[in-house]
Amino acid sequence: QVQLVESGGGSVQAGGSLRLSCAAIGYTYSPYYMGWFRQTAGKKREGVAAIVTGSGSTVYADSVKGRFTISQDNGENTLYLQMNSLKPEDTAMYYCAADYRALLISLSSDDYKYWGQGTQVTVSS
Repeated sequence: QVQLVESGGGSVQAGGSLRLSCAAIGYTYSPYYMGWFRQTAGKKREGVAAIVTGSGSTVYADSVKGRFTISQDNGENTLYLQMNSLKPEDTAMYYCAADYRALLISLSSDDYKYWGQGTQVTVSS
């Protein structure tokens, strides 16, 4: 029902900032909630932040609270992740995800059906 296309990844030094974008296309109804996840080799995909598209309610992983901000531009059908004060441990492939079920907002990858292809973020010390 929806295609997700991420952009904005890249390489940055520790302490720097990046903004990721996720364009949602090809849908009839907006997803109920959307989120950002990250994954490194050999590790489970980790939820970073999520937003309920209707209410704007958000949730963040403890590891990024105060540094990352999830937001949306409904007019542009785009989800953002502003990442500030980046650390080397933030290095990962970042994925955008969405789901239509009216569940409690979630940072579990099991609760998301639709995924983008990912964008790499590399933070050097």
